[in-house]
Amino acid sequence: MKKNILDVLGEAISTRQILSLYQGLGTKNVQSFISQFLYFYGYSFLKRLYLEKSGSKSIGMKANLIIAAAAGACTVVVVHPLDTASSKMQTSDFGKSKGLRNILSEGSWDEAYDGLGISLLLTANPSIQYTVFDQLKQRMLKGQMRKKRDSESSPESLSALSAFVLGAVSKCIATCVTYPAIRCKVTIQSAESEDDVKNEAQLKARKTISGALYAIWKREGLFGFFKGLQAQILKTVLSSALHLMVKEKISKATWVVLLAIRRYLLITRTKTRLKSS
Repeated sequence: MKKNILDVLGEAISTRQILSLYQGLGTKNVQSFISQFLYFYGYSFLKRLYLEKSGSKSIGMKANLIIAAAAGACTVVVVHPLDTASSKMQTSDFGKSKGLRNILSEGSWDEAYDGLGISLLLTANPSIQYTVFDQLKQRMLKGQMRKKRDSESSPESLSALSAFVLGAVSKCIATCVTYPAIRCKVTIQSAESEDDVKNEAQLKARKTISGALYAIWKREGLFGFFKGLQAQILKTVLSSALHLMVKEKISKATWVVLLAIRRYLLITRTKTRLKSS
């Protein structure tokens, strides 16, 4: 039984299946692109809508959690078939992974949405992440915002390093809190490839939350719910931190461009009026 990252790497090297470590990479990239696009813009839209309707200048923790969960739920429903397919690819034996088209065509829509309930529960992950990130960001920028309150300038944004660190910390917290649910979801989605599933009744039971929890507990005990946590943190923390760092820089650059355009139009309009008078 492979217990950690080194065991997996050792098997890949000994069997000369290094490329098998990238099973499901294409599907995962498509899923990540679609989910990040939907989530970022969905979250921004709902957050802006809330601020407009409430008349508030800032968003509280409770409202932030609800908005993040709503954006996450909409994203999950759209990309879940891709998530199921990539999980099956990643849990297949080295060199025996099927393509995305084959996995989707062989199964039904019900199978494509295996684990949807727990995936919706996992929308708490980005909710926790962005809530922690926003709260830390607001505290860090509070002093700077006071100094520039009376001057017209771009909104305060984090430096690249600060955004990276806060993104890493917030994602690490969210991952540790929700990882048992992540393990349960993967167990449900990969139930068909498990050796101890011998008939249809066992397979159907394994695809329930209670069945997956019992299977993990029976085989690996309490620590089984955190199996692979190190690899998950390494992957998600780095990717999320980079995303938030880039997002902060893009937001800053966008505001600077808009402000420059506004000033240009204002100067042009003033010159036009002077010439006409």
